[in-house]
Amino acid sequence: MDERLEKALDISNYMVTLNNQKRLLKEQYNENLIYYYNGGQFSISQQLISFCQTLVNLKQDQTVLIDDNGIPIEIESLESFVENLVTTYFEAANRYLLEYTKLKNQRSVESIMDL
Repeated sequence: MDERLEKALDISNYMVTLNNQKRLLKEQYNENLIYYYNGGQFSISQQLISFCQTLVNLKQDQTVLIDDNGIPIEIESLESFVENLVTTYFEAANRYLLEYTKLKNQRSVESIMDL
């Protein structure tokens, strides 16, 4: 096989593998952002955290939120709910950063697959 063609094929394989691994990391990050509370499922977002923190700042102790499945869920302790949201969010973000940093430093298909 022509050397240039072989090099192009290697680069193509590398890019496909790298993009697949990035997609998998993003999916894992989104899964780590799911928080279960009182029978409900909540996808943590900055908007959810901000909204709940605003309610805490307005001296609300409890509230009702609609979860990812459209079910109303009573939040009995809003302050601890927000703390758990923030903790889970930062754990997921830090794990994503760590894994992404490892991935972007890999320069071959073999090293990417070893992660």
